[in-house]
Amino acid sequence: MQQRTMQRRTFLTLSGAVTAGVVLPFVADAAVLKPYSFDVVPPMDNVNTFVRWMQDNRGEDPRYLRARFERFQNMVGNRDVWDARDKRAFLMTPREEFCLPESRSIIYDVNYHDIGFGVTITGPRVVARMTSSIEVKMGEKVLEVGTGSGYQSAYLSNLTDKVWTIEIIKPLAERTRGRYDTLIQNGYTELQSINTRQADGYYGWEEAAPFDKIIVTCGIDHVPPPLLQQLKTGGIMVIPVGPPGAQHILKVLKEEGAGGQIGVKRSDIYNGRPVPFVPFTKLEGETVKGTHNK
Repeated sequence: MQQRTMQRRTFLTLSGAVTAGVVLPFVADAAVLKPYSFDVVPPMDNVNTFVRWMQDNRGEDPRYLRARFERFQNMVGNRDVWDARDKRAFLMTPREEFCLPESRSIIYDVNYHDIGFGVTITGPRVVARMTSSIEVKMGEKVLEVGTGSGYQSAYLSNLTDKVWTIEIIKPLAERTRGRYDTLIQNGYTELQSINTRQADGYYGWEEAAPFDKIIVTCGIDHVPPPLLQQLKTGGIMVIPVGPPGAQHILKVLKEEGAGGQIGVKRSDIYNGRPVPFVPFTKLEGETVKGTHNK
């Protein structure tokens, strides 16, 4: 609680300021009209009924709602999202609130978009497939490495009430924390479950471990041992592994064998197709310098 209070005070001093040449509007366009509940599910069978329901319940802009629903239909058809809870989470998460103003009109296309600081917001299809692959259940503890825009953790907060996320770039971490706090004030109370930290995510979040699920949103050439150690036995991690710009997104299952030994099973969620990610950078002192590639 002390950490979150400190972060909110930091946000208030930064609100409306230019950070590393990037301005993010700290006034949410939407104002939620009805209290949040995990039991409430928006219509999924028709764009018009979905838009109407979201306007009545979430107060969101129909321009973005239509784009969100069209992308949703595309993702269902491509098997990027398949479970009912994951479908709901995608539809309930306002991606347009986590990008730069100039990207809003195209934020539901398949591309990655610049958010400043040399990093991007991952395309919605990739976010959905990675999230669906870790099979998050209500009440599970989930760690995200690479907060970035904040969209991935917001998505996770519609699946569980226990989310931890780490961002290495200090001004980006502060900006995103401020974004969460503004949205919470506007009624997106599900975001209250997100715990944030500015740190080197390679080492995880030891005092909050173990985690049921871990999702890594930056590319590296190996699975970090500290993250694997902080993953519960029976837990799942998704992580982009491989050379720069050509990683394979692996689903890593940590399991206990017949003799009590801990083993790891790996599978590629894109069946061998490489997907580029920003590099898994590291901290030297308080400076982001180099990567964790071996």
